[in-house]
Amino acid sequence: MFSRVKPLFPYLRRYWRSLLAGGLALIVYNTSKAMIPLLIGGAMNDIQRNLSASRVEQIALRLFSVALVAAVALYLTRQIIIGASREIEFDLRNDIFAHLSRQPPEFFQRHRTGDIMARTTNDLSAVRQLLGPAIMYSANTVVFTALALPFMLRISPRLTLFAFLPLPFASVLVQYFGARIHTRFERIQAMFSDISAQAEESFSGARLIRAFAQEDAQIATFEASNQEYIRRSLLLARLMAMLWPTLELVLGLSLVVSLLVGGHEVVLHHINVGQFTTYMVFMVQLTWPMIAIGWVVNIVQRGTASVIRINELMTEKPSIDDTHADPVLLQSTASQTNSGPTVPAEVNSTSISGNIAFRHLYFAYPTGPEVLHDITLEIPAGSSLAIVGPTGSGKSTLVSLIPRLYDPPSASADTITLDGRPLREYPLHMLRAAIGFVPQETYLFSTTIANNIAFGVSAPPGKETELEQQVEAAARIARIADEILESPSGFRTIVGERGITLSGGQKQRTAIARAILADPPILILDDALSSVDTYTEEQILSGLRTLMQGRTTILIAHRLSTARNADRIAVLIHGRITELGTHEELLARGGYYTDLFEKQSLEEEILTI
Repeated sequence: MFSRVKPLFPYLRRYWRSLLAGGLALIVYNTSKAMIPLLIGGAMNDIQRNLSASRVEQIALRLFSVALVAAVALYLTRQIIIGASREIEFDLRNDIFAHLSRQPPEFFQRHRTGDIMARTTNDLSAVRQLLGPAIMYSANTVVFTALALPFMLRISPRLTLFAFLPLPFASVLVQYFGARIHTRFERIQAMFSDISAQAEESFSGARLIRAFAQEDAQIATFEASNQEYIRRSLLLARLMAMLWPTLELVLGLSLVVSLLVGGHEVVLHHINVGQFTTYMVFMVQLTWPMIAIGWVVNIVQRGTASVIRINELMTEKPSIDDTHADPVLLQSTASQTNSGPTVPAEVNSTSISGNIAFRHLYFAYPTGPEVLHDITLEIPAGSSLAIVGPTGSGKSTLVSLIPRLYDPPSASADTITLDGRPLREYPLHMLRAAIGFVPQETYLFSTTIANNIAFGVSAPPGKETELEQQVEAAARIARIADEILESPSGFRTIVGERGITLSGGQKQRTAIARAILADPPILILDDALSSVDTYTEEQILSGLRTLMQGRTTILIAHRLSTARNADRIAVLIHGRITELGTHEELLARGGYYTDLFEKQSLEEEILTI
């Protein structure tokens, strides 16, 4: 049990003051609650002695005062302990999100998005229940039993022995049902992850599903998964339906034994009526804490199963991190992060010139064959390089290694350098801040176009208007501004989830504007003009030519009209650089580039006929 919840100990230590205050309030509550049977028992004895009206009023006032103290203490107990569990949930959710944000793309290829969402929502809620109600009700049961038991033993050890005789059966029941609840809840959570993943994929691929008229098939698949989820949930519900009544039966048996044995003790004058009343009130008060054990067992088993599932994510360390970063650069980057948007001189993007070199680079994905073979290539700072080649030749993989979205194997870890320094020596924040990356698959957030373009760029206080002007300027270079301004809301237009309201070309140009606004020393365009027509492509390239001056630029292109004006062009085939030179030099060689140029020129001539 403790080994399962060990990952939560740091969070519990963080809020030990709140938990201590809640524990003190809980002790006050249970102490006040334990005084009530004593007052009632004393009152019963006084009634037998024909107490006066004033005495009745005194006893009633005492009971009211004790009940008031108990009520206030109970409120504070719930407020503090449940509040602490909410605070821990808040911290845990932030830590999970931050941890996931540091994971490389390879992590999200192994874990389905729906499964991650299930663990960070449904499982996290179960953990909060474990840290709040489970702790509170368990402590209530333990503390009140510890307070009540000495009084019950003092009244009659024999009666207490018989009254508690059925309770070991309750313990056996709790152990028996608890293990099964844990197993069944794990299966339920696994199924919930599958359902979440199916829903996420169906909603994200709504266009494709409609295009292939697969709505009914997707609904049937989801319904089958939902039926399985309900089946597993009902199995758990049946188990819980057996646990609660069985516990109540055992506790009811304990009350019956108390009544029979206690009544016999009164008849024999071993205890008086007041003591018997006190004892029975104690037994009634113990009924709910004992019954609550069944509910707590359910919460604990659910919570521990969820802790394990969340811990599986949290213990998976990012395969790409700052382990080998230069300590000086790392300290400077940390200073930048802590101080806000102001960038120290030593970490300013201008400190990176942009000279990129590959030296005998080999690369393979963890679950696939080798993709890049003996890549040796240098891109001088401020120059432009275009990479062309057939689909699947490794072009996107090559440029993804520059911002360290993937890392080469350890044997060739230092085969990529930036300004003569191995990539691994740059802190990730510093490295990626110096790179403007327009990936092949454009992603836009469900917010305004302006926010999508300004993603990662924040305006200093009082300069919001200046940022808006910069956003529009970047959009004009990307040739998307006029289309944006035609809409009624202009740059405040909401693009929908993943930019669903925009065409493929509009999304690509928005992503290009985003990279332009960041003004990085290195610009990487991974087939970023594939969804625009040749006329718009030429307009964008003419705007980029001025921007590319003095900036290291890498363009991946299938159309040679994009690549021909680059300082150099590399031909990548089957993970190897087979040709390297200018447009004219490659045409003179008569190789793959020449064949591709002639083919595309012929296609353009046919289209103009």
